[in-house]
Amino acid sequence: MDDDGHDEFRAYFAARLPALLRLAYLLTGDAAEAEDLAQTALARTFVAWRKVRVCDSPDAYVRRILVDAHRRRFRGRRVVETLMPTVPDRLVGGSAGELAAVEDRAGLAAALAALPTRQRAVVVLRYCEDLSEARVAEILGCSVGTVKTHASRGLARLRADPSLGTAMGPRSDGVRQPSRSGDGAVPPQLGASELNGTREGAA
Repeated sequence: MDDDGHDEFRAYFAARLPALLRLAYLLTGDAAEAEDLAQTALARTFVAWRKVRVCDSPDAYVRRILVDAHRRRFRGRRVVETLMPTVPDRLVGGSAGELAAVEDRAGLAAALAALPTRQRAVVVLRYCEDLSEARVAEILGCSVGTVKTHASRGLARLRADPSLGTAMGPRSDGVRQPSRSGDGAVPPQLGASELNGTREGAA
């Protein structure tokens, strides 16, 4: 790779690392593991930078690398995660007011961790990263219909999860929904700037 390519990658690395750390933390629930996962994704991005730099959406390409690395890491064995005691206030947001309003960040982290790997990836990408269904499908290599199914089932499980307690209030149809937003703490090893990465809006 020429010098210009190195400089371009360094600039991309500096700009996107916070958002990738945030996504990795949402997927793993562990700050140290999130850092390792993000570094793995960026290392693979560096190797493929000539291809990445000219693709239509470098961010989508890198997200796909990160999500695939996470899936491979847990493939073939049951996921057992050590959850952080609290979840950052900026953990959720975007179009998912339902998740953004949850006060109990620790309970939400536990509920996310309890979801099957694919369901969790869909919920995180769709509602925490605020990506469109089409973009999530592209990243995960599945159909939009599959994304809709996993999103619906994932949210249903979150609404029903007892670890959220009263963080989700009752809806008129009997399904619980979140109450107002509350404060959350930044976990060790991730500063506020590393958790407040920009989200890509619906494509």
